[in-house]
Amino acid sequence: MSASDDTIAAVATAPGRGGVAVIRISGAEAFGVAEKVCRFSPGAVSSGVFPSVRRARFYNPCSSRDVDDGIALFFKAPRSYTGEDVVELQCHGGAVAPRCVLEAALAAGARLARRGEFTERAFLNGKLDYSQAEGVLAMVDALTERAASAALDAMDGKSSGNHRALYEEAVRISSVLEHALDVSEEELPEGFISSQISSLSRLRDALRASAHASREGKILREGARIVLSGAPNVGKSSLFNALLNESRAIVSATPGTTRDSIESWMDIAGWPICLVDTAGVRETPDEIENEGVRRALDLADNAHIVLELEELTPSQPSSLHNEFLTEGKAHKIKVFTKCDLQSAEVPASEGVVFVSSKTGFGIDKLKNAISSALEKIAESPSSNLGDVGADRLQEVAGLLDKAIESSDLVLLANDVRDVAERLAALVGAVYSEDLLESLFSRFCVGK
Repeated sequence: MSASDDTIAAVATAPGRGGVAVIRISGAEAFGVAEKVCRFSPGAVSSGVFPSVRRARFYNPCSSRDVDDGIALFFKAPRSYTGEDVVELQCHGGAVAPRCVLEAALAAGARLARRGEFTERAFLNGKLDYSQAEGVLAMVDALTERAASAALDAMDGKSSGNHRALYEEAVRISSVLEHALDVSEEELPEGFISSQISSLSRLRDALRASAHASREGKILREGARIVLSGAPNVGKSSLFNALLNESRAIVSATPGTTRDSIESWMDIAGWPICLVDTAGVRETPDEIENEGVRRALDLADNAHIVLELEELTPSQPSSLHNEFLTEGKAHKIKVFTKCDLQSAEVPASEGVVFVSSKTGFGIDKLKNAISSALEKIAESPSSNLGDVGADRLQEVAGLLDKAIESSDLVLLANDVRDVAERLAALVGAVYSEDLLESLFSRFCVGK
């Protein structure tokens, strides 16, 4: 992607039936395009001076046909989202009117915007940096209020400050090393190289910590996968329905009823959750059921959290223990089900949750356990730098590993200069085409 002098246009609102749709136009000729597309009331526009808001009749200059009426909003550069002249045409929603108004704008000289091109222009014009741009994407994709709050923090630049501090430290160390190249070794203070390597080690550790926080914040953007696992008839489908508070999975006393996974989204304490009911795990001669078991194990292996279900029977309470599976990387929560069938008081046990899907006993405690587990997994939910940014931080940390191993001043200076240049892209000091493409291609057209 690259900056362009073209004037671009796209529908900025989601498709489908609705009261209002917005067609966004940005570029040097945005006001000129609007003047060709909009029929204003007499005296509304004079001598090329546009008001901020004006009622308008939308008109296609090629077909000479009115297409809709609505409102035109004018934003003069640089006080706009993109930093350019911007016009937003508000028309009626639905499938037809927005398309017709967009076609009119294209007929008037605008071109159709690429994915994320409006936000890309905002980035290129210094209206936001890389982390803030990823915050915009996170806000659009947010599934819960908590995710939206974290995205807003990123848009406000709360994570940008940390990344800029890392960049400025890299620039400082690079400047010190560059200056050292201009003097003789005898003029350098004793322990100069070791002192700079210590500074680089601290910078590397901070980079890795920031990358880790960014990875964990991914849960808020994309959701956590929680898999219900256990033997047939242990109560997985019943618990699945109880957590969702609706009947989604078929509940039957016949073992092997659930053969394929069932997924449904829910919100637990602001965490977006993809809850997955799976086939009961057992040995069986049935090939179809075996395939379901294999898929269930694969899903558990790749989950954020596995709820390991076991039926609470009279013989178990006295020998309860916190026994988790060691396979896979998922966090495990042991869940004993069907507590309503026990006459004796259900014992408390650390790390274990007792539930009854029939009565609702323990469901809130299980949700609290899930939320607590996600808090541990996602240590920094307010960090919203995405995969590409996290990869860049890890990549830079790797370069510092290489630099720290060197005792040669010239090699050290070259490596640190490279580190500073790569970090510059994350704070908007410079940019590369591949970095822009990797981010803005994930946006929708119109954003």
